[in-house]
Amino acid sequence: MFLVSNPQTTYYKSPIGLTIIVGDENGIQSISVLDDTSTVHSIQEEVPICLQECITQLKEYFSGTRTTFDLKLNPQGTPFQQKVWKELLNIPFNKVRTYLEQTKAIGDVKAIRAVASANGKNPIWIVIPCHRVIGSDGSLTGYAGGLWRKKWLLEHENPVKQQSLF
Repeated sequence: MFLVSNPQTTYYKSPIGLTIIVGDENGIQSISVLDDTSTVHSIQEEVPICLQECITQLKEYFSGTRTTFDLKLNPQGTPFQQKVWKELLNIPFNKVRTYLEQTKAIGDVKAIRAVASANGKNPIWIVIPCHRVIGSDGSLTGYAGGLWRKKWLLEHENPVKQQSLF
């Protein structure tokens, strides 16, 4: 017999947009930022128990007191996507990796387009840090949340003011 659970949803107002979080007792299924909030009619004040720790850790991340996440994750994807997302978790806070380095890390340098596609389908924004993957020339490329958010996140993780990297 399988336990069927109903995913719970909550919202978090982050510094870079309204975030929707979906998950259940099996883990966080998705965290994404909404560009169009017109479909959000109300934001409940009470956060489901299974999502409370996620909200806490996101608040800590945005306040600058958290550099790693410790959440039960349950992203839905193909085995290849799962492999790519798992490898993204190995990119440390305040570090970046190129798409080519990412393909080498998963053991297939010819899969650069597939890796880029899997990064783009990452359902767990920030926690699975696809924003830390950049182009081989150091440029900001491809980010489902928008390149301005990718830049913001990388600058948030590296607050030392220096000449612009981007």
